[in-house]
Amino acid sequence: MREPTGGRRPQRAGVVAVAGMVLAASATLGGCAALFGPHEKRANAQVLPTVGNTARGSVTFIERSDGVQVTYNLVGLPRNSDHALQVRERGDCNAADGSSAGPVFAPAADRLKAGVRRAGDLGNIHADAAGVAAGFIVAPDVALDGVRSVIGRSVSVAREAGDPAFPDRNVGPALACGVIRQ
Repeated sequence: MREPTGGRRPQRAGVVAVAGMVLAASATLGGCAALFGPHEKRANAQVLPTVGNTARGSVTFIERSDGVQVTYNLVGLPRNSDHALQVRERGDCNAADGSSAGPVFAPAADRLKAGVRRAGDLGNIHADAAGVAAGFIVAPDVALDGVRSVIGRSVSVAREAGDPAFPDRNVGPALACGVIRQ
């Protein structure tokens, strides 16, 4: 026999309806968190060979708290060789030798200082016996926004390695070049 409810519905249906609404709201808010939560800033460059060279690959820039992590994966480099990886002032790799990319990136105040390492001089990379260079560098002097932003500039792989003791030394023409895009 049923208990009299006095014309009211049993409470169980109301509790189920409220629980369903709470679950739906949680799922919706969880989706919003995925959309509006913190996203890492990142940019990429497809690096293509300059005329007469075979180096190619990709370079990815991800902003971290200690700088920008520059991850590179390059093939077609001379075997067992070292090369300077550099961000260049302009996002233009149209010249046959990559010279249209301009000088090594340096924010305005740094351009005036002679004998000082430029922000765009990311460091040296090493190609193994197969001509492959893969790894990452943390670049504390560049960013993905503001005056130190590398977005819209280009990244190049130089023929020779850089020397920290002589930052103004020429590292030769670019073996490969690519525009950095977000």
